Amino acid sequence: MDTAALAALLVAGVVALTPLSDRLRVPQPVLLTLFGLLVALVPGTPRLEIEPSLVLPLVLPPLLFAATQRTTVREFRAHARPVLLMAVGLTLATIVVVAVTAHVLGLPWEASWVLGAIVSPPDPVAATAVARGLHLPHRLVTILEGEGLFNDATALVAFKVALAAAVTGGFSWGGTLEEAALSIGIGVPLGLALGWLTTRVLRLVDDGAAETTVTVLVPYLAYLGAEHLRGSGVLAVLSLGLFLTTFSHPSTTSEGWLLGRSVWEYADFLVTSLVFALVGYELVKVGRETRLDSITLLHAAVVVVVLVVLRPLWVFPFAAVFRVRAKRRDEPIPTGWRESAVVSWAGMRGVVTVAAALSVPLMTTSGEDLAGRDELLVIALSCVLVTLLVQGLTLQPLVTWLRVSGSSLDEVAELAKLRRRAAEQALRLVRRQMEQGQDAPPDVVRTAVVERYEGLIASQQALEQLRRGADGEDPDHETADLLARWLRRAAGAERDYVVERRRRGLASPEVADAALREIEGRALRTTGY
Repeated sequence: MDTAALAALLVAGVVALTPLSDRLRVPQPVLLTLFGLLVALVPGTPRLEIEPSLVLPLVLPPLLFAATQRTTVREFRAHARPVLLMAVGLTLATIVVVAVTAHVLGLPWEASWVLGAIVSPPDPVAATAVARGLHLPHRLVTILEGEGLFNDATALVAFKVALAAAVTGGFSWGGTLEEAALSIGIGVPLGLALGWLTTRVLRLVDDGAAETTVTVLVPYLAYLGAEHLRGSGVLAVLSLGLFLTTFSHPSTTSEGWLLGRSVWEYADFLVTSLVFALVGYELVKVGRETRLDSITLLHAAVVVVVLVVLRPLWVFPFAAVFRVRAKRRDEPIPTGWRESAVVSWAGMRGVVTVAAALSVPLMTTSGEDLAGRDELLVIALSCVLVTLLVQGLTLQPLVTWLRVSGSSLDEVAELAKLRRRAAEQALRLVRRQMEQGQDAPPDVVRTAVVERYEGLIASQQALEQLRRGADGEDPDHETADLLARWLRRAAGAERDYVVERRRRGLASPEVADAALREIEGRALRTTGY
């Protein structure tokens, strides 16, 4: 098997295992990591040489940028306290606790601090992939995704400082503070400036494909530019993505916005899937190349236990403080113990830990072997494997047992309400302008526009009724499923008719494709797929 065949096998595995993960109720990252492990164990599998220094620049920009498209600045502000406590506070606490633990176990201080920085951040890809797949309440998803977005900036800055100290043999508080200041002072302004410039460029471009190309390029420009200037590439991409999410929509065409969303959703899916397959593959390769002994594996087990235990010890006390604070202010209770348990157990490590571990050099600047490097690698990769498999496989049963989940009908109702109100706003505007004589439309135009929006409003009101159930009772899941089946059946009949007319030459390809785009778009809006 050559490298091209291996790459094709990994992509085929992604395609096959994605629907299987839903049926087995196993998070996709876990299943794909196992797949990568199995592929690497097949005799004759070629060595897939991946330059460690290229992993983060290739993978993080698209994944972080795609994640910012699912949130807003207002949403981040609303949950800023728990997100920052997790992304900054817990990450720093993990670095310290793991470093002390590793040193007690026998690792030199330099390697211990490097290890603490490597294993401190739960992987943003794993967190977002698992959170989206479990239908958790919106607040929990926001906290987990927010933590996953911002903890890398904290961990990677600490990793730079710790690695420099380990390689050069010296540590400086001044250098540490300088590194942190540069990471924030360069990364954030650069991302915002590039976001502002991108909105100006998008206004000059009137082509959907060109607009999408711009949005694909700018995350890499932000990341690489910030890293070149000693800033944080992660913060640059996050700042860029949040700026564009807030301000870019008026600068894009409808075609560009729809095409861009489709491209980013696909890129997010493909890159995420391949990354976890490669994580499993790399774990086997590193395990074969690294010296393993019972003492090292015991040390790895101790560090894994510390990681797993530290997270709830951090989450539960702060959650209790937030609850007491909310009661005193007569505010809604932010999270209960069940939600805290889910957040505590969602601490999977992944691609960032693997890439950082593999980038640790073999020798110091003086030419000596870097003390503790092999043990550091084994411990770090053990943390990835155990947390992904144990926590990843048990998170779904835990969520089900604790009954912590959001309702899909809640999202249906929210979407229906938003569409209805947008349609009502449009109808009010059109009627007012028509009454004022603007453009003086003939009666046939007036009737067509008004009836179209009145029909849309009526259909969205019906969807909202499904959320409430009859006479305000519990959500009517059976009726909602029945409606979805009938809408899919009707859309299928439309699709079959157009395809048949196209096949028989009774409709031109251009006209048929335009009709199919409208049918598929309507089906996606009403049934979700």
